[in-house]
Amino acid sequence: MTVTAADFEAKTKFDLPALFAIGVTIFFWASSFVVIRVCLGPLTPVQLAAARYVTAGLVALGYLAFRWTAPSKIDLIRISVAAVLFIAAYAVLLNTGEQTVPAGPASFIINTMPVFTALIATFALGERFGFWGWGGTAVSFCGVALIAAGAEGQLSVDPNAILILGAALCSAVASVLQKPVLGRMPALTVTAWVLLIGSVPLLPAVPATVSALAAAPAIVNWSVAYLVIFPTAIGYVTWAIALKRLSAARASNFLYGVPPTATLIGFVWLGETPSVMGAIGGATAILGVLIVNLMRSK
Repeated sequence: MTVTAADFEAKTKFDLPALFAIGVTIFFWASSFVVIRVCLGPLTPVQLAAARYVTAGLVALGYLAFRWTAPSKIDLIRISVAAVLFIAAYAVLLNTGEQTVPAGPASFIINTMPVFTALIATFALGERFGFWGWGGTAVSFCGVALIAAGAEGQLSVDPNAILILGAALCSAVASVLQKPVLGRMPALTVTAWVLLIGSVPLLPAVPATVSALAAAPAIVNWSVAYLVIFPTAIGYVTWAIALKRLSAARASNFLYGVPPTATLIGFVWLGETPSVMGAIGGATAILGVLIVNLMRSK
């Protein structure tokens, strides 16, 4: 397949709106790892997912009621699969994993997503992978293995780390599925459909969630409100804008800024200090991400 100079410039040029969208996404998504840790305990992983995304789904429904744009049949299928993966599956897997995995290490594992995105985009969107792509993938997964094995400096594998890796895979598949749709529909509309459809599998947990929120401390309710407004409603819109303006792999590359941001917030807010092995694993995972998304394009 021939790549013209115009095609190359369109994929590599980075404009100010895309930069701003990525920056907002990084900060809000980084903070969500810490806020999730605050909510877990009073809320179960499924209840937290329902509180966050069913509320966001209602907001999305309100938006669509005033700005109705129906996707085509094929786009609706793409959006539906992406929504279930990006919302329900992702949230439950991540929340369950963060019951034992601190915010910083969890964010490092989640941000192997660019590796998955680049690998999947190779087959689904025709984007290049190559030697550096496979090498970076190997490095990144070595880092995840170190995080999973390093609990307070001891070699004790935490299976919840594998669940978070599964959440990263769900996110990557959803990002690739959304990419063609974002070329045909506004980013806000696609995000609204994703939030609405993705919240449907969580509806059965709503009654128990309402009871749990009523009994929870005020900080938990405020934290849920923060998750709904900032990392979810705003963060998902800015991520959709970034995907619309950039290639799937290139947009995902900038998310390597999430883990150190989440680690810093976790340290300041919760006093979480990563173990030596966890820190080495996190750095190794991000090194692999950088290799996949920078070196492979050279």
